[in-house]
Amino acid sequence: MEISNIIFILVLLGSGAFFAYNVRKIIANIRLGRDEDRSDQKGLRWKTMIRVALGQSKMTARPVAAVLHLFIYAAFVITQIELIEIIVDGSFGTHRFFQPYLGGLYTFTISLIEVLSFLALIATFAFLSRRNLLKLPRFTKSEMNGWPKLDGNIILYLEFILVMCIFTMNGTDEVMHRALTGESYGFVISSWMGPLIFGDVSIDTLHVLEGIGWWGHILVVFAFLCYLPYSKHLHIIWAFPNVYFSKLKPKGQFTNMESVTNEVKLMMDPNADPYAVPEVDPNAAPVRFGVKDVRDLTWVNILNAYTCTECGRCTSECPANMTGKKLSPRKIMMDVRDRVEEVGAGIRKEGEKFDDGKSLLGDFITEEEIWACTSCNACVQACPVNIDPLEIIMDLRRYLVMEESKMPSELATMNTNIENNQAPWQFSPTDRLNWKDEA
Repeated sequence: MEISNIIFILVLLGSGAFFAYNVRKIIANIRLGRDEDRSDQKGLRWKTMIRVALGQSKMTARPVAAVLHLFIYAAFVITQIELIEIIVDGSFGTHRFFQPYLGGLYTFTISLIEVLSFLALIATFAFLSRRNLLKLPRFTKSEMNGWPKLDGNIILYLEFILVMCIFTMNGTDEVMHRALTGESYGFVISSWMGPLIFGDVSIDTLHVLEGIGWWGHILVVFAFLCYLPYSKHLHIIWAFPNVYFSKLKPKGQFTNMESVTNEVKLMMDPNADPYAVPEVDPNAAPVRFGVKDVRDLTWVNILNAYTCTECGRCTSECPANMTGKKLSPRKIMMDVRDRVEEVGAGIRKEGEKFDDGKSLLGDFITEEEIWACTSCNACVQACPVNIDPLEIIMDLRRYLVMEESKMPSELATMNTNIENNQAPWQFSPTDRLNWKDEA
């Protein structure tokens, strides 16, 4: 085994271990949320995951972006086949290990990878242009300033370098293979691109360039693996479980709080003892109505936050945002993710009693934002991976109303009317049918 093989194996194991370490931290952060049972209707959940996550069905609402995303998505999936061969070659010092065994199938597979890589290159330039030249409105919102914008560009830069390395590796290898054997690999792009660009280069230089392409390709893959847990592109992993565990109930159906439901049932039970003291587990966390901080959210809510790719479709469809309100459903998800990262790091450092005096509501998400929501579900419908910002918004509202008795004056008036008049309007119930006398 040569030194290059040892270096390759060390880098492979090191990047894999680093990725696994960071994913374990994210899973621990997701588990900070409250339990919620999403194990029902398994058949429907599998169908939804295949259709939405694997089949990208909700992307088609915007055909141009859908086609461009498909180029990169397909290239990412199919390229993993070649990655298997590169790992074998890097570990054992072989060269195109599968080529002698697969013959024409090998040629077809690498040709398909080259075509998809070329299409991914086109999509990369298109996405860079949309973000930095055309500056589409959904990519220029205030929450996208700084790291979110840089993060989106970094991935596209890495994609460009990756594709260039693939074609450098295959093109130089094609020229060397012809020079040594007089035969062509027959790959659909590099078989003509290689001789066109590298035809007059010496064998020694070709060998160096092929090594640069090979190592550049795999090092970009390893760098991407290490970078992924810190990036919004972690959605390539979380999208599948997120869609599987997404809410199957109608979008307009809100959940009842179990604690409130139990209280109402107790009040309606004529046999209940109104003076009975309910049993309380001394080790259990205090019951909170609604959500103030991330540990009041469910694990599904937190998984939603980690799955968000910051595409902005939710915000671009939000009627409140369209009219200049402060609300941005994308920002809600980004704030949840930022806060849970902060809390998770604090717990790992100081233990379960960690308290930095901050909370999701107030320090990250303002009351103005959550009261701007019309609860229309446009954000939920628009999300390509079934993220539900509305559920988080409504639970933040519940906390304000039920724990702090805070609400806009218009809502307070309406609630008072409902309590006194059994209707949202300030009319006596006895006057409700007066309209018929005026007809």
